[in-house]
Amino acid sequence: MRPIRDIAVVAFAQSDHRRTSDELSEVEMLLPVLHEVLNRTGLKAGDIGFTCSGSTDYLAGRAFSFTMALDGVGAWPPISESHVEMDGAWALYEAWTKLLTGDADTALVYSYGKSSPGSVRDVLTRQLDPYYVAPLWPDSVALAALQARALVDAGETDEPELATVAARSRASAATNPHAQLRGPVPHGDYLVRPLRTGDCPPIGDGAAAVILAAGDRARELCERPAWIRGIDHRIEAHSLGVRDLTDSPSTRLAAERAGAFDRPVDTAELHAPFTSQEVVLRKALRLGDDVRVNPSGGALAANPIMAAGLIRIGEAAARVHRGESDRALAHATSGPCLQQNLVAVLEGDAR
Repeated sequence: MRPIRDIAVVAFAQSDHRRTSDELSEVEMLLPVLHEVLNRTGLKAGDIGFTCSGSTDYLAGRAFSFTMALDGVGAWPPISESHVEMDGAWALYEAWTKLLTGDADTALVYSYGKSSPGSVRDVLTRQLDPYYVAPLWPDSVALAALQARALVDAGETDEPELATVAARSRASAATNPHAQLRGPVPHGDYLVRPLRTGDCPPIGDGAAAVILAAGDRARELCERPAWIRGIDHRIEAHSLGVRDLTDSPSTRLAAERAGAFDRPVDTAELHAPFTSQEVVLRKALRLGDDVRVNPSGGALAANPIMAAGLIRIGEAAARVHRGESDRALAHATSGPCLQQNLVAVLEGDAR
């Protein structure tokens, strides 16, 4: 079923993603991105009908850290605002539903993450079952390696194919000025077999923002809006032991509900922090060799936690804006081994 309102991404901006940004606070990192995304539409902060953000207190190490970011947005006079403790892609989903209700015609969505101050591999264990799994401290790379080993043992992939995914992604990032890693990158030594350093995402800091608009307002703000034709998110079972790690039924269901299988897409921005996860997602999303996957370089080129999923939507939308794509798919994930998955389908007006 088509949504009752047509809603589009009309602007996208992101920071230059860096290994460290010690000299910047989260607000200072975010502020230029907010200014850029507003400037792309000519809007001012007071023109925005709804604001929603995505971040995590676990990276900052303090409760309600997202309230400090509102200093960069400007919360006075009072604004209609919300926050999700998730990747910004889920904040975009909330903003999309808000615009569907007709309570607002425009929305600002932003997300950010500073991963450099601590050990990301340890922090992400807090996503696991707090009684049976988290006390064992299996880190994110070890769990991704468990998934990769299951794929290799099932004959779904092998190490040379994973190396090809890494090489293609970072070659694509050569034209992305915001990427943390660009061009040829050595595949490197094993981190946890069968994953090498080249199979894993870089640790870094970054932020992103998009503006959504509904109906005629979208056409006023953008020459070629990226219309959200469908968006849906689903979740796998929390326990890794009851899941088939070589498949992603939640991604497939989200794509089906978002209308991704109704007609072919020409571009796919996949939030696959590990090369093995792209193998799983390609199968779940039924992507053929004719679909350009991660032309931005994807999460293997820059993976700011809590912003990388929103960036996939933004990158897909930007290609529609530039006329480089007519129908694009964007995917975001959260949790270990592709536990939670969001899929959006974006289209441009017929040319």
